[in-house]
Amino acid sequence: MPPRDPDTLLPLKPVVFQVLLSLVDAERHGYAIVQDIAERSSARMRIEPGNLYRTLRDMLDQGLIEESDRRPAPGLDDERRRYYRITRFGRRVAAAEAARLVQLVADARARKLLKART
Repeated sequence: MPPRDPDTLLPLKPVVFQVLLSLVDAERHGYAIVQDIAERSSARMRIEPGNLYRTLRDMLDQGLIEESDRRPAPGLDDERRRYYRITRFGRRVAAAEAARLVQLVADARARKLLKART
């Protein structure tokens, strides 16, 4: 299968981008993803469990993430938890989305909607 073009999935839904950001630096289980997103967004973005697991399923199908076989020590973990990690393709898509958002902010600054950085 030839490499896919990340741009075919853009623009990403905010929840998909947030999940990818959450998985860039660590494998996480669902609840840890929710906590990370809430912490990074200062609780402005809250994800309901049903929405999260539907999103994770879709992201698995798209090849953005995959389930991880690595687990913490049994005494430190609930065996029912599923851990997820970002794929190489998921990283490429996240980077493409970040670049797209940077361009949008540049456009907003050029139109004086935002102050230029000093």
